[in-house]
Parts: sequence; structure tokens; C-alpha cells
Amino acid sequence: MGEKSEWRLFAATGVVLVGITFTDLSPSGPWNDETFTSGALGLTGLLLLYIAWFRLTFQRKGLVPTIDLWSHPQTTSKTVFSVGLVVLAVAYAVGRIDYFPEPAGLVLSLIGLLVTTNGFYVWLSTAGPLSQEEE
Repeated sequence: MGEKSEWRLFAATGVVLVGITFTDLSPSGPWNDETFTSGALGLTGLLLLYIAWFRLTFQRKGLVPTIDLWSHPQTTSKTVFSVGLVVLAVAYAVGRIDYFPEPAGLVLSLIGLLVTTNGFYVWLSTAGPLSQEEE
């Protein structure tokens, strides 16, 4: 239980796979489409980066940041919600720049919506109308 979960390998592999999506290094794969392979590698890289972030942040293995893992959920939820809005704004901009792969804006929108929803849910559960106030 005292052993820390390793996150560096996940982060390094994730950065490499996401970086491949911005190059022409992807093989055609069994589906004979380099762009599909690039997208699959990028999504796998994003998943590995998320796992690295989770392990680094919460010092444990897992995937779901439940409320009991948060140190100060009432205040942190507002930060998470704000970060989600920033990711959504970046997704909007990335979706209109030709340099990035076409689905980049869509993938970032998904990430932004998930982060925003998580922050909003935690706020509702801890400080909002769904919180259980002790009398």
C-alpha cells in the first residue's frame, strides 16, 4: 500500500504517441489508412497521458477521480471546471487551424466536456444544491 504507482513510462509513451500524430510516420496498418493509424496512436497516447496524470496526482493506480480522492473538492471543483472551459476554447481554436489534424478539435472538445462535467458534478455534490449539509 505504501508503494507509489509508476507514472513516468505512461507519460513518456503517451507523449511519443501523441507526437506521432503530428508527423507522417504512421504506418498504413491492417486497414490501409495512415490517418486512421495516426488517430488511433494519438488516442492511445492521450489515454496513457491520462493514466500518468491520475497516478501522479492521486499516488495510486486507477482511472476514476472519485470525490473521496480530492483534498479540497469544494474549491478545486471550480478550478477543474475553469480548466475544462479553457480546453473547450482551445478546442474551438484548434478546430479552425489547418496545421492540426482534422479530428483534433473534436477530441479536445470531448476532453473539455469531460473535465467540465466532472468539475460541475463535484461542485454540485460538495458545495451546490446536491450537497448534504450537516445541521
